[in-house]
Amino acid sequence: MNPHKSALFWIFFLTIIWTCTRPPYADTNRSYKKQARGYGKELMEYPLSDSFETADGWVGTTNFSMRKPNFVIIHHTAQDSTEQTLRTFTLPRTKVSSHYVIGHDGKIYHMLHDLLRAHHAGISKWGNTTDLNSTSIGIELDNNGSEPFSDEQINSLLTVLDKLQKAYSIPVTNFLGHADIAPGRKVDPSRYFPWEKLAKAGYGIWYDTTRTQVPADFNMMQGLRIIGYNTTNEKNAIQSYRIHFTPQDTSRQLNEADRKIIYDLMKKS
Repeated sequence: MNPHKSALFWIFFLTIIWTCTRPPYADTNRSYKKQARGYGKELMEYPLSDSFETADGWVGTTNFSMRKPNFVIIHHTAQDSTEQTLRTFTLPRTKVSSHYVIGHDGKIYHMLHDLLRAHHAGISKWGNTTDLNSTSIGIELDNNGSEPFSDEQINSLLTVLDKLQKAYSIPVTNFLGHADIAPGRKVDPSRYFPWEKLAKAGYGIWYDTTRTQVPADFNMMQGLRIIGYNTTNEKNAIQSYRIHFTPQDTSRQLNEADRKIIYDLMKKS
């Protein structure tokens, strides 16, 4: 073989081998590390470039810590595959992300350090908290929104929730869905999601109306507001409550059964 052609053949061959063996997210992993180093460098800067110079110099306090998450927000991806979601979360133009993605097969992808802010909650509100991105961990489940969640996926989710609760002492009441914090704007995770199973494992609350005695003057919308829902638009708040707690009911009207459920949930909040 011609030496020149032979060299080209080997270059082509080695390029193919390198492409096939190269990690699929090598470029985005490198971008992640570069951004993380940039934030670390910024944190180490002192005095800050915009500090007020009214004293003799920087005085560093010894009493501080990293901001810790206080909520976990669960989503479904509304996409066709885990790979599609991973691609969405690694394209700068999408401006969306999540700390964890869990595949239909149960495989767990940790995409962002827990102490960093992901872009998953958007415009949201729970109780008096209005910037859920800054106070929460986002978990996306590979699910198009119209299908049941697999046992493997839910088991992996429970593993992640156990880790997060132990690491950050997240209150039981603060394991929520995207629909809970964004009524009328989001409906995930869908009505197929097993909230009762999660609550029995210690992640979120559920109701028990067997011994519930509701005061005659109990206001259900006020109860939903105390639980945490944004009730500015009552029908949207009812829809989000139903997605989480009464998924078999698609109406936006509250009934006598809801009085007991909402009152019981309010007492646990």
